[in-house]
Amino acid sequence: MPDKGLKRQKLKENLFNKRRLIILNEDTFEETFSLKLTLMNVFVVATLGAIIITFVTTFIIAFTPLREFIPGYSSSKLKKDAMELSLKSDSLSRALKQNEAYIQSIQKVLTGELEYAKFNKDSILAEAEEAPSQVDMSASKQELELRQQVAQEEKNVNSLRSSNKGKGQPPIK
Repeated sequence: MPDKGLKRQKLKENLFNKRRLIILNEDTFEETFSLKLTLMNVFVVATLGAIIITFVTTFIIAFTPLREFIPGYSSSKLKKDAMELSLKSDSLSRALKQNEAYIQSIQKVLTGELEYAKFNKDSILAEAEEAPSQVDMSASKQELELRQQVAQEEKNVNSLRSSNKGKGQPPIK
């Protein structure tokens, strides 16, 4: 147990002990640049640098045409063209089916293999003679109250309009 505490103490000392980074001119041993650092500062700066580089790279890839070079990611123009071609092929296949049905019906007429439609005349006549259902068209109590309320509001608006006539005009000299 005391061994763990000792290791933590030593790690804490190493992280927060100040060290000096010096850049020297090799020929003259003249100090060109000097910087006081701790290991914790180096770790924080390196981590922040990695995070910033990651965000910048992601931003560049996401919002520029570079994203088209990613495997599996197609361009918006390609997607648009594919959608247009899909719609055209659907409409062409539908038109082809209609034309084939038309040609087959013409062939049946020409060869005499015409199938006559069978109608039950009685059921058609029964549907035509069927009376519309009786619906109660009289006004309900709520509807009558609403009508009275609307009429009262219209009276109030009309009386306000007639009483305000001439009030917005300047006096005659």
